[in-house]
Amino acid sequence: MGEHVTTPRIDYQALFAATPSPYLVLGPDLVIIDVNRAYLTATGRTREDLVGQYLFDAFPDNPADPGADGVQNLGSSLRRALRSKEPDTMAVQKYDIPVADKSGVFEERWWSPINTPVLGPDGQVAWIIHRVEDVTAFVLSHPSRPRGGGGLNKWEVMESELYARARELQGLNEELRQAHAREREVAVTLQEAMLYSPDLARHRDVAVRYLPAAGSLNVCGDWYDLVDLADDGCAVAVGDVVGHGLEAAAVMGMLRSALSAAVRARQEPAKALEVLGLYARSVEGALATTAVQVFIAPRSHRITYSSAGHLPPVLVHHDGTVDLLDQATDPPLGARPQHVPRPQAELSYTPGDTLVLYTDGLVERRGEDIDAGLHRLTDALARFTRLSPQRLADAVLARLGVSAGARDDIALVVLRL
Repeated sequence: MGEHVTTPRIDYQALFAATPSPYLVLGPDLVIIDVNRAYLTATGRTREDLVGQYLFDAFPDNPADPGADGVQNLGSSLRRALRSKEPDTMAVQKYDIPVADKSGVFEERWWSPINTPVLGPDGQVAWIIHRVEDVTAFVLSHPSRPRGGGGLNKWEVMESELYARARELQGLNEELRQAHAREREVAVTLQEAMLYSPDLARHRDVAVRYLPAAGSLNVCGDWYDLVDLADDGCAVAVGDVVGHGLEAAAVMGMLRSALSAAVRARQEPAKALEVLGLYARSVEGALATTAVQVFIAPRSHRITYSSAGHLPPVLVHHDGTVDLLDQATDPPLGARPQHVPRPQAELSYTPGDTLVLYTDGLVERRGEDIDAGLHRLTDALARFTRLSPQRLADAVLARLGVSAGARDDIALVVLRL
């Protein structure tokens, strides 16, 4: 019989204590929770001096240095890490520290810090790891310093330039962060305005999710919409404009509005998509857009739908079985040179069934057949079908590994019929 190999249990507390780089662990309130030996050695402090202390009470600015800005710079970095939930690397900092056994006396120190947030199960920042490297000896070392004489030698000039450039870089980084924050705020406001569905608020059994492509601004060319119709019916749609970013979002806004108006006028999904297709020919960047439009008639328990090259919606039944709405699929918008009537199909549902519409970012993976992604989706829906629409939407995103976004944009609508 072969030997049974087991991985030894790792004592992470011992690893943290022995790590040669100085580390602090801070809470979101910037109170020191833990500290390793290297940090105590670097600062000449004890655990009792630091643990439980507010960071800037333990390490205030040097009152004898009118230009001291260590507290301001470190505080800004920590707040950025809390907001962005991403590591924040700082330029080399002059941050003098109090001498442990001499009240009111500070020692000149230079540090290279990085602040890394650690997220808890709820996705919020639970701790911040503050790692520093003491570079004081490097900054203050001058191997060629002449003994006596006036003026700056080449090492002092180099040090001065290095520090000035580091400070300039930090200032430019802060300006870029602020500009990006303003740009993102504008993008979020724009996207929320374009995706606003006044009728959606009246439907408690509908969950919508919108995730832009990872690494992009909070805008994309995917959309969803819900429109109330006569006889207590409603129309729900999703669509996908080719491309990402503000240009795709602008095209999306025009197409979404046009389809929403067509739905109210034509009262048939195929006719509404025909109108949208004609309109798309006059909108630059709209060709090859896909969309699916579904009408729901609660009195007759019927679903009527039509698709312009879009992936099929899924109807999930009580018992976990699923139907793909794939019997009325036509090419994307503008794909035909001449107008051709679009197909339309219908099927019945049982109250309590769940209808799911989505865009391709949810299921498509590079180098994989689309059927594999559809299988993952239907498997997840069958597994979690008894959840509420809100919980089902989150469970599907998690099951398909895209809760934090994917390479492509994602729009998802979950409607309990």
